[in-house]
Amino acid sequence: MDKKPKVLLIDTAHPVLTDRLEAMGYQCDYFPEAKLSFYQQVAHKYVGFVVRSKIPLDKHILPLATQLKFIARVGAGMENIDVALAEKLGIVCLNAPEGNRDAVGEHLIGMLLALLNKLPQVDREVRHGIWKRAENRGTEIKGKTIALIGFGNTGSVTARKLSGFEAKILAYDKYKSGFSNDYVSEASMQQIFAEADILSFHVPLTAETTYLFNTAYLHLFRKPIYLINTSRGKVVNTADLVAGLESGKVLGACLDVIEFEKFSFEAIQSDTLPAAFRQLLSFPNVLLSPHIAGWTHESHLKLSTVLVDKIKELNQKQE
Repeated sequence: MDKKPKVLLIDTAHPVLTDRLEAMGYQCDYFPEAKLSFYQQVAHKYVGFVVRSKIPLDKHILPLATQLKFIARVGAGMENIDVALAEKLGIVCLNAPEGNRDAVGEHLIGMLLALLNKLPQVDREVRHGIWKRAENRGTEIKGKTIALIGFGNTGSVTARKLSGFEAKILAYDKYKSGFSNDYVSEASMQQIFAEADILSFHVPLTAETTYLFNTAYLHLFRKPIYLINTSRGKVVNTADLVAGLESGKVLGACLDVIEFEKFSFEAIQSDTLPAAFRQLLSFPNVLLSPHIAGWTHESHLKLSTVLVDKIKELNQKQE
């Protein structure tokens, strides 16, 4: 009888993850068409789950996974995992923010440069024989104050990548202090409200951060701002963002994530999109991408290698 410990891949990952886990002695199973009910039936057979966001790992499945030692999230956010319950059950939760932080930082800068220089708009115009120069003047990053909300993996890497633009970079993190360095200055929210020209979110989705950006929050900023969100869609209240764009309090927005993504992040809720989202689409100073900031060819590999290294380290600790 095969006694190899089993790992269930609920979502796909780079092949290196399966290859390395198998080299470590695991049997890796993947059932691409499976639904929650199937996972509930087989959960007791596995010592490890690998997941992105296909299903929630909560009270409906975790108590059934009686052998489970670890959950490996192929990404950074952990909102689809009931971490408190997992820990209560003795299950270690692993994620891999180190794997896609560079991708997010680069994508963010690409979006910001495109927005400030009207690149999507002018590309379309030139392709149609329209040659407008004065009307399409860009805005420079140099000399602006960029405020980062959250200074974990993506926030810190983004600060370093932005440092070459000669902007003033401030960061606020409710759960960190003493992190000022050559690239960034730790700031209070009061300083950020007073000085920010560009606001970028780098926070997980929690009860605290859901709709953190709303009308009341926006009105605390002394100047009109550009908004960037590459974290989670529900950090930003879309209706309030639209109101800010209409009033001019928001000068433009770069959104890699939107409030109305499906749970899996694989699509938007196209059948139930509210008027606020349709209004958002009408603004030329809004740049959108489909939750791909951390989705590069390089991060696809790095996310898996980071996770395997963490699983290997966990095994060594448990031996």
